[in-house]
Amino acid sequence: MTPTLRSFPGGLAFVDIETTGGPAQRESITEIGIVQVDEDGVREWSTLVRPASRIPETIQRLTGIDDDMVADAPRFEDIADEVFDRLDGRLFVAHNARFDHGHLRAAFRRAGLDMRPQVLCTVKLSRRLFPDHRRHGLDHLIERHGLAVADRHRALGDARLLWQFWQKIHERFPPAHIDAAVRELIGHPSLPPHLDPEQIADLPDTPGVYLFYGERGGESSQPGGNDEADAEAEADPLGPGRARTGARDRKRHAPLQDLPLYIGKSTRLRSRVLSHFAADHSSDRELSLSQQVRRIEWIATAGEIGALLKEAELVKRLQPTHNRQLRRNRELCTWRLATDIVGDWRLELVHAADLDFGRRDDLYGFFRTRREATNRLRALARDHALCPPLLGLEKPPQGARCFDFQLKRCRGACHGSESPQAHALRLIEALHALKVEHWTWPGPIGLREGSAIHVVDGWRWLGTATDEAMLADLLEAGRPAFDHDIYKILVKAVRRLPVVKL
Repeated sequence: MTPTLRSFPGGLAFVDIETTGGPAQRESITEIGIVQVDEDGVREWSTLVRPASRIPETIQRLTGIDDDMVADAPRFEDIADEVFDRLDGRLFVAHNARFDHGHLRAAFRRAGLDMRPQVLCTVKLSRRLFPDHRRHGLDHLIERHGLAVADRHRALGDARLLWQFWQKIHERFPPAHIDAAVRELIGHPSLPPHLDPEQIADLPDTPGVYLFYGERGGESSQPGGNDEADAEAEADPLGPGRARTGARDRKRHAPLQDLPLYIGKSTRLRSRVLSHFAADHSSDRELSLSQQVRRIEWIATAGEIGALLKEAELVKRLQPTHNRQLRRNRELCTWRLATDIVGDWRLELVHAADLDFGRRDDLYGFFRTRREATNRLRALARDHALCPPLLGLEKPPQGARCFDFQLKRCRGACHGSESPQAHALRLIEALHALKVEHWTWPGPIGLREGSAIHVVDGWRWLGTATDEAMLADLLEAGRPAFDHDIYKILVKAVRRLPVVKL
C-alpha cells in the first residue's frame, strides 16, 4: 500500500462517466466506469445507464454508445445505491473531475442520496507534478506516459487509464511527494461545524469575491421588530444591480442576524475558501474565523480586476469584523503644489472633499491625517535638503537662516544661497514619487475584462456592465466619491486591460 493510499483508508475510486452531452441537471449519464483500489486489491465495475433523452450522433461516434445499447439499461435511480456504495468513503479520482463529480452528484440528488466525497482531479495533479508541460488532457497523458489504451472514450476504459497514470507517477516520484501534491489539491479542509458542506460544494474555482457571515449576538429578528431594521434586512447586502456583473453574480439576501465576518477575493474561489479552513489549526486568526462562520456567499467576476474592485467596494460598505485592510478613509487629504501671488511655488494641504481627484495634475500623495501628511513632507525635506520654512513646516527664522541650514540639512534657499527656482525644481523632483496619476481621458472609459466592462471616470469605478442596458444605467447614475483603494486598483488596471471609449 502506498503512503498516499494509507492517507485514505477507505481506498481510491478512479471514475469516468459518459453522457449525452446534456447538462448535469438532466438525466444525461449513459455509462459509468469505476476502478476501486484499496488494501484488498483492484476491482473494476461498469454499467450502461439509460438517459432521459436520445444520444446525439456526434456523441455516438465519439463513444460508440448508441440509443439501442442503452434502451434496456437501468435508469440511474435503479443503480444509485450500488454506485453510492462503490464510491462511499473513497477518494474520488477523475479527469476533469468537476464534470464527472458534478453529473454524479446531481444524479444522486435526484435519487434522494447525498454524495460528498473528497475529489482529486488528475488534470490538476498532472499540472502540479509536470509543470513544464502545457497540455494535460487524457490523450496527452497517454502519449507522455505510454499508457495502454483499450476502449478509449468508454467509461471503464478511461477509468483504467487513470489507474495506470496513478501507477506511473508512483514509479517516477517519491510517494511523499505525490502525497503532498494530493493533499494540497484536495485541501483536506476541516469544515467549520456550523457550516453547511453544501455551500462549499457549490463554490466554483473561478475568479470572484467570497463573503463569510456569522451571527449577531442577541440581534436576531423578533416579531413586531423595528421597521427600519426589517427594511435593512431585506436590502441586498451585495449591492445594487449596477455594481454587479450581471448573470455571473450569485447572491442571496443576508438575514438580519447575519454578521459580515470577512470578505476576500481570489482568482480561484473554491481553493481560496478551503485554504482558510485547511489552516485553521495553525493560525489563531483562521481558527477564530472558522469558529464563527455560519454561511458563505460568493460573487463570480470576469477576472482578477473585477474581483479586486468588488472586494474593495464590499469591505467598505459591509465593514466585516476580520478585514483589516480596505477600510473607509473619511479624512483623505493630499498636498497640492501651486504658485503664490508672486509666482513662487508653495504647498498646501487639501482634503478629498474639496477636490476632484484625478482631474487635477498638481496633487501629491494620499494621507489619512494632517499629521501623516506633515510627517511625510518632513521626511522628504530631510532626505532632499529642502528648506522647512519654505515648505510651511516651520515659521521663518528671525535671523533669516533656518535651523536646518545650520545643521547642513538645507542648501540655503531661506536666505538666498540657493535660488527659489532651484529649490522649487528640487521640491518637484522630491515629490515625483508621490504624484497622483492624472486622468487623461475627457470622460468615462471602459476597461474590458473577458465579457465584462468596468466603467471608470476620474479614477472612480462606476460599476461593471455585461450588456448595453447595464452600461447605460451606469453612465446615467453619476460618479461615486473618490476612493483611494479603488484608485490604486484602477491605476494598475489601465495598464493591463484594453481601454474602450464610451
